[in-house]
Amino acid sequence: MSNLDIGIIGTLAALAMIALRVPIGLTLGLVSIVGITAMISMNVAWGMISATPFDFVGQWELTAAPMFLLMGYICTTTDMTKSLFVSLKIVLVRLPGGLAVASVAACAFFAAASGSSVATAAAMSRIAVPEMVKAKYDKGLATGTIAASGTLGSLIPPSVLLILYGVYAQVSVGQLFLAGFIPGLVSALIYMAMIVTRVKLKPSLAGVVQDEISREDKIAAVKDIWPLPLLIFSVLGGIFAGVFSPTEAGAIGAAVAALISFLRGSFTWVAIRDAVIQTAISTTGIFIILIGSVFFTRFLALSGLPQAFADVILSVSDNVWWILFAVALLYIILGMLIDSIGLLLLTLPLVLPLVQGAGLDLVWFGIIVIKLLEVGLVTPPIGLNVYVIKGALGNLVTLPQVFKGVAWFIAMDIVTLFLIIMIPAMSLWLPSLAFR
Repeated sequence: MSNLDIGIIGTLAALAMIALRVPIGLTLGLVSIVGITAMISMNVAWGMISATPFDFVGQWELTAAPMFLLMGYICTTTDMTKSLFVSLKIVLVRLPGGLAVASVAACAFFAAASGSSVATAAAMSRIAVPEMVKAKYDKGLATGTIAASGTLGSLIPPSVLLILYGVYAQVSVGQLFLAGFIPGLVSALIYMAMIVTRVKLKPSLAGVVQDEISREDKIAAVKDIWPLPLLIFSVLGGIFAGVFSPTEAGAIGAAVAALISFLRGSFTWVAIRDAVIQTAISTTGIFIILIGSVFFTRFLALSGLPQAFADVILSVSDNVWWILFAVALLYIILGMLIDSIGLLLLTLPLVLPLVQGAGLDLVWFGIIVIKLLEVGLVTPPIGLNVYVIKGALGNLVTLPQVFKGVAWFIAMDIVTLFLIIMIPAMSLWLPSLAFR
């Protein structure tokens, strides 16, 4: 059996194990060890096991991921996200579908603070969906809004996925953060416009409109919005101005989040303890997948499968648009079955050689990939954010209601993706200003 045959069988075995819900980090590691043993020897596989994890996880850039996760969890455990939604609700409630629009805005702010789509969806589903259901909003609209808006955490910096992509593809994380800001903002604005338009055309979707809110209440609400914008400005402003690197920004963001919670009077050691525990759990899971993906990369490189994959794609056409279409199709299909971090790290060894050979800008391509992963987070039959919301809300909603609600948002994601591809300046003009 040739090395290429072993690579193909190993990749198919990995996909089958993932479909059977074997943890993806364990899957990638086992397939790689068995595959390398079959191609070369057990001694080589053992050498990889003993050396690779420390060498890879020891990279300084990766420390940004747990720090940004800690920052987000501090925001959650100290109730910053809840006060943000309440304030935005007061300011935006008179708009058609105002509660849903406020939810999108709150998710966008929280996504920028946490860097995690799942954390954003989990936190906001418990806060915003009950409010919308109480106001007689359509349950599909209510849950679809949070499921889709939660994915903004993948694109709006600081994003854990952008950090992982940057480290793996050897691209500046600072450039990726700059490049993701405009597409992430455009995604949020398109969501809001779609909600307002739908509710105008069909007012029953948004239920009852609350009584007029006084100007004094709106002013007070605006004043209470300050914590997360200040946190975001502290982190992103420092990165964009070159005061500190994205790696340092994570630690600074966590410290600023703790300071803000202290100033607001919501700081408790129990909240900080819970944030640290949740960060440790999330980071452990991410790093296990990272180590497995490094093993898998070595296995695929030895098998020659990435080059064979590139040859198959290029045998149809070497046109850039065909390459982008083929890669997008791969991510959309697999995105229905695999969570975003696992899918990113599973596919990069295959697609990066192809993309680099085609001469595509890796920053621009990274934003396209992350947007495709956002679509996968809400696409049936898996749609991780959908299941996170269902788990958080229990019997309040059904899975079909949530999937029906996210369909409109998936359509808007496709519009945004089209804009990113057709107007590269959306994600390329900012990186040209710095970090070169």
